[in-house]
Amino acid sequence: MRQLGGFGDIAASYDGFILDLWGVIHDGVTPYPGAIDTLRRLRDSNKPAVLLSNAPRRAAVAQTALRAMGIEDDLYTGIMTSGEATHRALAQRGDPWFAALGHRVFHLGPARDRNVIEGVGLTLTEAPGDADFVVNTGPDDLAGPSEVEDHEGVLQACREAGLPMICANPDLEVIRGGVRVICAGALTLRYEAIGGVAYWLGKPDPAIYAPVLEMLDVPRSRVLAVGDALRTDIAGAAAAGIDSCWVLGGIHGAELGHDPARIAAAAEAAGLSPAAWVPSFAW
Repeated sequence: MRQLGGFGDIAASYDGFILDLWGVIHDGVTPYPGAIDTLRRLRDSNKPAVLLSNAPRRAAVAQTALRAMGIEDDLYTGIMTSGEATHRALAQRGDPWFAALGHRVFHLGPARDRNVIEGVGLTLTEAPGDADFVVNTGPDDLAGPSEVEDHEGVLQACREAGLPMICANPDLEVIRGGVRVICAGALTLRYEAIGGVAYWLGKPDPAIYAPVLEMLDVPRSRVLAVGDALRTDIAGAAAAGIDSCWVLGGIHGAELGHDPARIAAAAEAAGLSPAAWVPSFAW
């Protein structure tokens, strides 16, 4: 694993890029220093970049949020989210697991994320006992930090109702504006621990990379995935057979800093071998 001073040190070695959002390009509130400049340099070099996020909302909704941060559409080639993958899976019902679901859904998450279950013929229920399954988009990150224990009651109610759970965001936690907040993945782990059945959509599942590679239209061997989380971004790239660059300014920043020995040890402990690491997504 190479230690790089900036992303420009590796960009020339690849023809297409899969870029994470939270922890790489922005912190949920504002872009990181240098991130927009790096996107612009890739665009001006005619190197396609697709944004791949575990955000539990549809791609168009995530795109609107990027515009509000000053990240314009022409800075990247396309965008794919785990929320978009959830919406498509519910609409198509091609997977046997999804085909077996009913049409009454309980939503565990803030109302603004209900776009993932809208327009696919579902009836939203007020209580888990009235539903056939539950879609988990995670706690409301705008409401401030919470703990898994704060959601124990609704998780137990879903388990008692025997609801299969769709996890629309496999992340366990993210850093929003400098504050660590839990995500749908943390609630899903607890749901499985109390006996619930769950289906995870998003990184690190290699299936989420298929539509992204189609958008890139670049040979897999010439694609570099960039992310801050070992468990999802770097592991997902490895599962998809794609080289990766690990950004240390996101979820692992406080834990590892920029200590090469600790960074190498963390990657080795996870059984992962990123091609390189950089302090941040800056050129």
